[in-house]
Amino acid sequence: HAPCIELHPVNQRVQVHVDGKLIADSIQALELRETGYPPRHYIPHEDVRMDLLTTSETTTSCPFKGHTVYFSLGDNKDIAWSYEQPIEGMGAIAGMVAFTGEGAKAHMLYG
Repeated sequence: HAPCIELHPVNQRVQVHVDGKLIADSIQALELRETGYPPRHYIPHEDVRMDLLTTSETTTSCPFKGHTVYFSLGDNKDIAWSYEQPIEGMGAIAGMVAFTGEGAKAHMLYG
């Protein structure tokens, strides 16, 4: 059966660093909680250094969220992904970017 997927606004500033470089900085992130997976922060494109990311050849499809586009940063392959046109019910994450836990360090800043 379908996993439970919940979206929650993040009430703190979220920053993502890769190799010590600030790649994303947002106060508009959403946290996606999906059964069986760690929580992921989805960050609007405009808050991500998209100029530093390159579209990967990797693509996947999730039956619960839709077609996935991946991004790389230098030698960090497939370090981020996005659902450009998610399936019905997941529209809130359209055009938002999530980062893997490998290589990308996300920090929440309080205050």
